[in-house]
Amino acid sequence: MHANSPHPLLHYKIPNPNLPTFTPQPSSAVLHLSYPNLISSNNMAPKSSVAGALALFLLCFNLLHHAAHGKGYATTGLTSAQQCHLDRIQASQPTHRIESEGGTTEIWDQKEDQFQCAGVAVIRTTIRPDSLYLPEFMNAPRLAFIERGRGILGITYPGCPETYHSEGQAGSKGRREEAGERGRGQDLHQKVQRIRRGDLVAIPEGAVHWCHNDGDEELVAVTVVDLNNQANQLDQRLRAFFLAGGQGRSEGGVSRINFHNIFAAFDDDILAEAYDVPSEIIRNLKRDDGRGFIVNPQRRIKVMVPEEQEKETHFEEQRRGRSSRSRRFSPSWSREGADNGLEETFCTMKMRHNMETRRESDVFSRQAGRLNLVNMNKLPILGWIDMSAERGNLLPNALYSPHWSMTDHRVVYVTGGDAHVQISGPKGQNVFDERVSQGSVFVIPQFFVTVARAGNNGFEWVSFKTSSQPMQSPLAGYTSVFRALPLQIITNAYQISSREAEELKYNREHQTFLLSPSRKSIRMPVA
Repeated sequence: MHANSPHPLLHYKIPNPNLPTFTPQPSSAVLHLSYPNLISSNNMAPKSSVAGALALFLLCFNLLHHAAHGKGYATTGLTSAQQCHLDRIQASQPTHRIESEGGTTEIWDQKEDQFQCAGVAVIRTTIRPDSLYLPEFMNAPRLAFIERGRGILGITYPGCPETYHSEGQAGSKGRREEAGERGRGQDLHQKVQRIRRGDLVAIPEGAVHWCHNDGDEELVAVTVVDLNNQANQLDQRLRAFFLAGGQGRSEGGVSRINFHNIFAAFDDDILAEAYDVPSEIIRNLKRDDGRGFIVNPQRRIKVMVPEEQEKETHFEEQRRGRSSRSRRFSPSWSREGADNGLEETFCTMKMRHNMETRRESDVFSRQAGRLNLVNMNKLPILGWIDMSAERGNLLPNALYSPHWSMTDHRVVYVTGGDAHVQISGPKGQNVFDERVSQGSVFVIPQFFVTVARAGNNGFEWVSFKTSSQPMQSPLAGYTSVFRALPLQIITNAYQISSREAEELKYNREHQTFLLSPSRKSIRMPVA
């Protein structure tokens, strides 16, 4: 919606006496709203029946729009796991560990109040060099941040063509020629992508994915699964369905987390008939040899991976140009959006975006640091899974302005340095007041106000958001609430002088979100 256009819920009065009226009473009251990208209007309410019908249509459309982008506000209610009884939030570490032959899987306790409130599960996967994470899918969409290492990633989705050709496994020339006659001389498969440090990878619900570490160091990925997403029609319990392997050696107290091979429960004869293969192959599908879900391949893995990023970038720019033109006539881009079918949404769509690119920073300050937000505008697949992420870097002693999120919960994973973080609850109490360091995870609930100050070594983090179009409202800086309020409102609200109100309003007028440290804070010792 354009900044100068009136909002239908605020400026239209439905004249029909049988319909509810949304205009505040009494009519002589003055209402001032400070809202990002929304400017108040004094337009009078339409009086004709046509205008009333239009207002009703706009009201219904607005509710449907929010239902599409807000995880189904009109169709889903809060369960007992979503009541958000958050009197105290604590930074946490993994409580459950699954040891496999080629790496480890660490899982945070889903029963913690903060994760129950946000409706998420947090996983950290470590894949050792030349190891393979076996194919699996989950019951909800997820975002994975590559904290360290590099590798190749495959995400398969039904209906997409097998556009990649790799060399077959036939041993002799005669066997290759024989296989070629049957159309199997080459291995056809869906797109495989190169991933590296700093990449954000979007994996839709039910999409099978696998990963191979072909680098020289461990590949570490931090994943947040949005169990409260409307795509998950099961309960808010993490479920992973593996197509191979078996449960590895488990450690920790989260006993109800069990990942198993989906083929193990099926009858051998039925599977053999379904695939038209001998029973011996089926027994291999179901075999659990204790290696877990990250294994050391017995044969060398060599698949085609596009290294020419220029071609992919050029194609993505062309695709964005087409979709941006179509979105001019479409109210939103979502699961119900007006794109051109499956080929436009998944088969040719980017699934990853690197968050370490400084030239793409959304907020940059030489004295404070930088923020890089990846939402549906940078990575359109996020519009489908309704998630996004933020990569932040605070310089020593700099501050992340007091602010709250208007659209989403945030799951914060600390990747470096340390910071003093505070979160204020609705009762005016501190629900979080800790110094966090690398490896810590904590949740910032929607509408809870938070502030952070980096330590002497700076502060780096990635936050996963449960909205594809996140919006934050800062309390300091040139985009803050105080800048939008009249001085007389500030002076009367806090019983301060006009000069003091001007200091609150304008002292940080050249900065936003990331605030450079004051001389006083630089001299203060680290707690």
